[in-house]
Amino acid sequence: MAKKKNNNENEHDTIGTKALLLKLCHSVTSVLSEATHHEINFSPMVQKIGKTCLKPDIGCFVLFDGAFSGLVVINFTADAAMEVYSNYLINMGLPKEDLATVYTSDEVGNVMGELMNQILGDFTSKVSKELHTSITQSQPKMLTLNRQVRISVNANLDKPSAHRVSFYTEKNNIFYMEMAMDKTKFLQMDSFVPELDVNPDKILEEQQNKSTSANKPPEKETSVTDTDDLLASLGI
Repeated sequence: MAKKKNNNENEHDTIGTKALLLKLCHSVTSVLSEATHHEINFSPMVQKIGKTCLKPDIGCFVLFDGAFSGLVVINFTADAAMEVYSNYLINMGLPKEDLATVYTSDEVGNVMGELMNQILGDFTSKVSKELHTSITQSQPKMLTLNRQVRISVNANLDKPSAHRVSFYTEKNNIFYMEMAMDKTKFLQMDSFVPELDVNPDKILEEQQNKSTSANKPPEKETSVTDTDDLLASLGI
């Protein structure tokens, strides 16, 4: 007789590869949308792939290790990279005429690497707060690639599960994120409250508002005597 599936493993209390991939997708969209002030979205369909690869025009990869190990690759087309790069620096206040004009510029690669670092930082923070565990990341590596070149990246994973997700910008320029990681599953054994995200800018703004209110001089109250004298002078 076939054994019944163990119902003790409630799907709502289980976080596996799919859920971690979704968290990473949200990190990509939230970080890039916030950095550029332009919307970034991802496809609801995910593609299962055999291995991760750096592809033209700009490829970036990061390794992470700790509670689980993996590799993240983001491949940008030239148009997608230049759109994200330009919007990011313009949002930072840099004049448009001072921006690099070709995707092969070192400045473009440096900016994309910085954004990649922010994306993985956001992802590791979510893992720490929501799963009560820890992973660490390597320094992002960025390469400008020729269209005839593809570089396979091996993260030395035991039983890797690799997937690719498509992202698109406001101008419909597409880039791809690939994630390979050990097959893993987190089971919640006891209830806990996930840590809330803390926004330092919001806290600082609230403190400044409180300080401004506290230092504001009180409005001068008009006494009854002053009012009577004014009315008397007017013959009322």
